[in-house]
Amino acid sequence: MKQLLELDTFAKTLTDKGYDGYFQTEAAYADKIKDSISRFLEACNSGMDKPILPNIMMLKTYLQWNGDDKPKVECNMWVKYEDGLFDVKKMNIERIDQYGQLLKQSKLTDLTTNSVPTRKEAIAQVTEKPKEQLSARKRGFRM
Repeated sequence: MKQLLELDTFAKTLTDKGYDGYFQTEAAYADKIKDSISRFLEACNSGMDKPILPNIMMLKTYLQWNGDDKPKVECNMWVKYEDGLFDVKKMNIERIDQYGQLLKQSKLTDLTTNSVPTRKEAIAQVTEKPKEQLSARKRGFRM
């Protein structure tokens, strides 16, 4: 059963799952998740902004960032909202190299806020497991 959550509960649920970084709501309003959504909704109420899709807002955040010269993991969430209640509908997780090229992607659909994977699980979906290293042996003849 799908369950819509009010903003405080929605933000706490995602924060408890490890999504505690900065978000952008509809490609603007960079802040912690609750503050970003609140600022976007205030802008909508004042007529300064509007959602691209009706009753759907897109949240974007980095799940892993190790600097501009290293690969990063981004997360896009499509969140349904109606009458002040929120629920995650789908999620894209992408591992991108330092040049912006997609390395690996995972698309999750038919989600609820409670079924969203934790931050570590989401990162693991797009991270290659390290290959086994052979021990470095000196090659050649011994005397």
